[in-house]
Amino acid sequence: MTQRANILLVGGVLALALSGIAVAGPLEDGNAAYERGDYAAAMNYWRPLADGGNADAQFGLGTLYINGGGGVPRDYARALAWYRKAADQGNAGGQASLGVMYAAGLGVPRDYAQAHMWFNLSASRATEAEDRDSAAKNRDELAAKMTPDQITEAQRLAREWKPTK
Repeated sequence: MTQRANILLVGGVLALALSGIAVAGPLEDGNAAYERGDYAAAMNYWRPLADGGNADAQFGLGTLYINGGGGVPRDYARALAWYRKAADQGNAGGQASLGVMYAAGLGVPRDYAQAHMWFNLSASRATEAEDRDSAAKNRDELAAKMTPDQITEAQRLAREWKPTK
């Protein structure tokens, strides 16, 4: 190959890599299965990824377990465990979902300080404006129900939180 051909080839590969074109993989296949309501298939795609530490797949499994249906049993303990794994890696969806679980007492004792902390972290990490706004709104609505000491504790917990990865 000539030098010009090599440059064109490398440039083309780089352009494809930077263009955001992605080949569908198990995560995307799981997302598609979830969107069409095939939760058992979504579980099959996401479970190996989640076991391997993929935070998006862990969040997906948490969502399957919290909602139940489609061959997946509702199981708050499993939802909490998968959301925690995702949240501990900084996954904003997992963090917001933990906020909901703690605020409502789903599978855990109701704990406003924990809920506030997770909503606050989610609001600071979400990449989509709608997700940021939702987490911030949930945090602020919850703060209206909290004592000043609970808010102080929640803010301390959020400041001290560190992702596991």
